[in-house]
Amino acid sequence: MTRRWLFADQLGPHFDVGRSGVLLVESRAALGRRRYHRQKLHLILSALRHRATDLGDSAVYLRADTYGEALAELGEPVRVYEPTSFAADAFVRRRLESGEVESVDPTPGYSLRKDEFATWAGDRRRLRMDDFYRFQRQRLDLLMEGADPVGGRWSYDDENREPPPKGKATLGAPAPYRPREDDIDAEVRDDLDRWARDDRLETVGADGPRLFAVTRREALAALERFVTERLVGFGPHEDAMLKGDWEMAHSLLSVPLNLGLLSPVEVAERAVQAYADGDAPLASVEGFVRQVVGWREYVWHVYWHFGRTYRRRNTMAARSSLPPWFDDLEADSVDAACLGDVLGGVRDRGWVHHIPRLMVLGNWAAQRGYDPDELTEWFQTRFVDGYDWVMPANVVGMSQHADGGAMATKPYVSGGAYIDRMSDYCGGCRYDPKKRVGEDACPFTAGYWAYLDRNADRLEGNNRMARPLQGRHRLKDLHELVEQEKARGDDPP
Repeated sequence: MTRRWLFADQLGPHFDVGRSGVLLVESRAALGRRRYHRQKLHLILSALRHRATDLGDSAVYLRADTYGEALAELGEPVRVYEPTSFAADAFVRRRLESGEVESVDPTPGYSLRKDEFATWAGDRRRLRMDDFYRFQRQRLDLLMEGADPVGGRWSYDDENREPPPKGKATLGAPAPYRPREDDIDAEVRDDLDRWARDDRLETVGADGPRLFAVTRREALAALERFVTERLVGFGPHEDAMLKGDWEMAHSLLSVPLNLGLLSPVEVAERAVQAYADGDAPLASVEGFVRQVVGWREYVWHVYWHFGRTYRRRNTMAARSSLPPWFDDLEADSVDAACLGDVLGGVRDRGWVHHIPRLMVLGNWAAQRGYDPDELTEWFQTRFVDGYDWVMPANVVGMSQHADGGAMATKPYVSGGAYIDRMSDYCGGCRYDPKKRVGEDACPFTAGYWAYLDRNADRLEGNNRMARPLQGRHRLKDLHELVEQEKARGDDPP
C-alpha cells in the first residue's frame, strides 16, 4: 500500500485517503513564489492544517521549502491525483519517472475525465459552453425528464438578468453561512505576519476575518444555508450589482469547491433536490446548476484542451501593463464609483461575484488594452478562488476576447449604460454614464467607443459587432473622445 499525496485543492472525502494515509505539504516556495492576496494564503493554509487535524495520525504533514524537499524527507513513493496546473502536472510527471511518484490517477474533483472530454470535443471547430452544458445535464441526469430538459428549456438565463430592485440598498437575501475562526486560523495569521516581517513572502490586499469555508463540515453547512435560504433569490438578480450588498444571493461556494471540499455533482444534486421539493424555482436552480457543472467544468477542461500557451494568446494586440493603482488594489484613488467599489472588494475580501469581475474589472481592462497574460496572473493571485486552471478561460477567452473567438462569439465590453442599468453605482458617481466627452464623461462610456475604434480592423467580420462598429461613425465627437482617452493614460479614473 502506498501513501496518497494530496494537494491543497484536494481536501474533500471524494479524494480517497486510503488505508495507508496521506501526505500533506506546506511549501514555503509555493506560497512565496507569487504576490498573492493575503486572505488567499490564509484560506489555503487554514484548509491544509484543518485537514491534517481532521485526519490525525493517518496524515503526515510536512513543512518544507519545496515539494521536492518534502518528498525527499518522506523517503517513500506516493500516489497522486492529477494536479490542477500545468506546472504541478509537469513536476509530478518528472517524479513519476524518478520513482518518487508511483502513479498519477484521474482526479475525482470533476465529474468528467479528461479523456471523456476529449471524446466529446472530437473535431469540433468551436467548443461552445452551451453544447457542453447540455451534454453534462444529460449524462448526469440533472433537471431532466427522459431525454428532455425539465420545463422544456435548457436555459432560463433570460429570466436571470433582472436589474437590482429600485430604491433598495440590498437584495434582502438571508445572510450566508459565516465560519468561526479557531486556533488554527490564529496560528496561520501569526505565521503570515511573521513571514511578511522576515521578507519571506509579499502579499497584497487586506487581512480580514475568514469569510469562506475551509473544512468539510463548514462547506456542507455553507451549501445547506445557500440551498435552503438563498437559492430561491439567486436567479433573478444574479447579474445585478449593489454597492451595499457584495454577497447578494450568491452561493459563496467557489472557495470550498476549488479547495476540493465539495464535489460539483453533490452541489448540483442538492440544488436540484431543492427544486424537486418545491423549495426553489426552476430558473434559479437551473442557473446555479449551469454555473457548477456547466461553466466551472467547461473552464477546467478547456484549460487542458487549449494547452499551456493559451493564456498568452493576444489577438486584440493588448500590450499595456497593469498600472500600479490597479495592480496594488488602490481603490481609494479611483473616483469612478463602480470601479472603486469593486476594486475595494478585491482588496478587502479577495472576492467579488462574476458580473463585477466581467463587466467592471474585465471590461475596464479590455477598454484600456491591458496585457491578457498579465491580467490573468492578476486575477489568479488577487482572488481567493483564483487558480491556474480557473483564470485563463475566464480572462483570456471570456473577458478579453484575446483568443480570437475560440470561446465567446464577441467581446464582453460595454459602456456606462450597462453598469447604470444593472447596478446602483451611477447615481452617486461624479461621472455621467450618458456622457462621452468632458470632465464628467463616464470613462466606461468613452472607453467603450475608444475600444471599438482601436480594434475596428480586428473585429471586422464579427457579425455581432457589426452594428456598434458602424455606429461609431455617427459620433461627431469620436476624434475628440479618442484623444481624451489617450490623455487619460494610466491614471485612475
